[in-house]
Amino acid sequence: MTHSPAEHVGTVVVGSGFGGSVAAYRLAAAGQQVVLLERGRAYPPGGFARSPAELGRAFWDPRAGLHGLFDVWSFRAFDSVVASGLGGGSLIYANVLLRKDERWFVDEQPLPGGGHEAWPVGRAELDPHYDEVERMLRPVPYPLDRPGYTDTPRAHAMRDAAERLGLTVERTPLAISFAPEPGADPEPGLPMADTDGDNLHGVGRRTCRLCGECNLGCNDGAKNTLDHTYLSAARRHGAELRTGHEVRAVRALTQGGYAVDYVRHGPDGEEGGEGGDRDDRADAGGVSGSLHPSGSPRTSPTLHTISCDRLVLAAGTYNTVSLLLRSRRNLPGLSPAIGSRFSTNGDHLAFVLRATQGDGPRPMRPSRGPVITSSIRLPDELDGVPGAGRGGYIQDAGYPGFVEWLVEGAHVPQGASRAARFLAGRLLDRISRAPDPSLSGAFAELLGDGAFTGTSLPLLAMGRDVPDGELRMRGGRLESTWTVRGGSAAHFERTRTRMRQIADALGGGYADHPLWHRGRVLTVHPLGGAPIGRHPGTGVCDPYGEVFGHPGLYVADGAAMPGPVGPNPALTIAALADRMCTRLLEHRPATPRAVGHRTYPRRTSLQFTEELRGRYTPGADGARTEPFTFRLTVTADDVDAFLDEPDHEARADGWIDSPSFGGRRPVLRGSVRLFADGRRTMLYQLYFTDADGHPRTFAGRKDLASGAPARVWTDTTRLTFRVLNEHVHESGRTDAKLLGRGTANLGVTDLARLLTTFRTTGPHGTAALTRFGRYLAGELWNTYALRRH
Repeated sequence: MTHSPAEHVGTVVVGSGFGGSVAAYRLAAAGQQVVLLERGRAYPPGGFARSPAELGRAFWDPRAGLHGLFDVWSFRAFDSVVASGLGGGSLIYANVLLRKDERWFVDEQPLPGGGHEAWPVGRAELDPHYDEVERMLRPVPYPLDRPGYTDTPRAHAMRDAAERLGLTVERTPLAISFAPEPGADPEPGLPMADTDGDNLHGVGRRTCRLCGECNLGCNDGAKNTLDHTYLSAARRHGAELRTGHEVRAVRALTQGGYAVDYVRHGPDGEEGGEGGDRDDRADAGGVSGSLHPSGSPRTSPTLHTISCDRLVLAAGTYNTVSLLLRSRRNLPGLSPAIGSRFSTNGDHLAFVLRATQGDGPRPMRPSRGPVITSSIRLPDELDGVPGAGRGGYIQDAGYPGFVEWLVEGAHVPQGASRAARFLAGRLLDRISRAPDPSLSGAFAELLGDGAFTGTSLPLLAMGRDVPDGELRMRGGRLESTWTVRGGSAAHFERTRTRMRQIADALGGGYADHPLWHRGRVLTVHPLGGAPIGRHPGTGVCDPYGEVFGHPGLYVADGAAMPGPVGPNPALTIAALADRMCTRLLEHRPATPRAVGHRTYPRRTSLQFTEELRGRYTPGADGARTEPFTFRLTVTADDVDAFLDEPDHEARADGWIDSPSFGGRRPVLRGSVRLFADGRRTMLYQLYFTDADGHPRTFAGRKDLASGAPARVWTDTTRLTFRVLNEHVHESGRTDAKLLGRGTANLGVTDLARLLTTFRTTGPHGTAALTRFGRYLAGELWNTYALRRH
């Protein structure tokens, strides 16, 4: 692999989805120098695949010679489809722009497996940015009450089902142009007023023709996608959009700023050389698709480099996270939270089959209209609905007309019997030698009445599943630990129950998508992996998307979500990116290059996990004891600071498990201090709540007996603890009510497991681990050996 000389610019934006497009526009409009790199190509109206031959190559896998729109991923427990092209996911999404519900911006909400979900930003902070994104993308409800649109049966069906079930339904805000200009009457297929002058493709657009092809790319340009809106505006303000540019690595520069390594995809669809897709209208790219298993490059690619003062990563969840993971060695001190808080946004696909109304079939006509027209909201326990669990949305799902032919053809029993009757009739005509010259009725019977597709309807669900998955690299490929059988199982069961109730309300049958029964989920909304948080222990980025420890490096896509959005996440991703840019521009240096001269802390974090089991005695009388277990992940965010500062305090996350407090309860905030201020103790301070929400404090300690070497094992593996009422600081008041006492021990097998959990992140990890080990061993030596003499 060869390298090209580097160029330097003010800001590089990687990816052109809802985060990258917003960032490119906001920064360019503020007079900043912006270069946007997009791995895919531009798709003007009329440029999306429709024929079988075109669709067969409309996938992204450069090593197989494919540079198309659809990027398909398969993990252990789920499959996923994302996009590759100028405009990112907006090219294939269903146009829904819903705001995240105000009550769903949770702060430290406990999760089933321990830990908590925390959004360090609230709805009130985001509302002005929601407003701004909506101004650009112009969402409107589906005009069901207007002539020409009332004949959309599935929209009426969703309203009827919601009313029968006592649920809330709305006509979903859609970023689609139904009218040729704002204020005009909607009408299908009309030329739009802003066809040529303002969009980067220079191709005319038409209003929505209700063809159900939104997810394949809109060949009419009726969707207000990012290329027609934000990217066109960014280009007018001077942003340079480079397509066919696939980023392979990023690294922090010692003098400040960042270097971005990328390859170009030439016009013939091969890597290498100087041939990039750089036309005069749009020249844009994203991140590596090289994680897919098939093939290898046809030519050895030339690795190009561009350096910048500011770098915005917005290549989509999978690509942004994999890029950060592959670049960890060149981004020293990256938070140990990298890869964490992954979720699928609760995506689930199911079907209403053969709906009925009264004594006859109920028409659905799923191929008429945009993909989504309506949303039914599922309540959440955060809405004050006891037992509701984690909420979500269910939406109707249309599809193109040609899919109806495929579905009817695949409906084998009925299709086969019609074909058999048709052939038998033709054979009898031959035998009788008196054939009926009119075959219209026979052909009509052969094609059937389309009742199966005409009365069936896909349903899409999404919601607040549990963000307990992790994305990680193994063997150069991205992996995920998320599974529907984990903490999200209850959420999916509640969602499926609601979908089944909708099917019942419409007089139809119910079916999950075929892969569900193999324990697999289909998602188009992967989120998390580089989450925002209040500190590096809970997030990779601060609440404004800037990566902790790396000034000028930002994450602005779905990877930054600290949990599921609930509704379709596009609007929230864009609003957070807009908020990020407002903060960035307010705090930008006086000179464009100033950020490039900042120094970057080179921190190394250390982490290990221990699990102790013991007995707990509630109350003061000691009448009974019960089992007690806790598991903690202890993290020193900066090993050098941890060892050098006198309190030697590390962060503790995890859970305790006790019948007295309602079973497994997450640690809301915790710390572990080793030999603080020269004392021969290890102190544990954990804050949690019981099942009724009452605050509790776990205060534990390991006391080392000076000069008693025989006790080294017992002292370092045995912990005594108290549980106190309320959240009590260790150095605070001493009158807190004692709720009980106990002891817990680290067994031999638990110790062996603990030793396998040590991890470091950042530069010189081995040296940091060695220093930590020497410190611990030294303290034990000073306590048990030297003090004997």
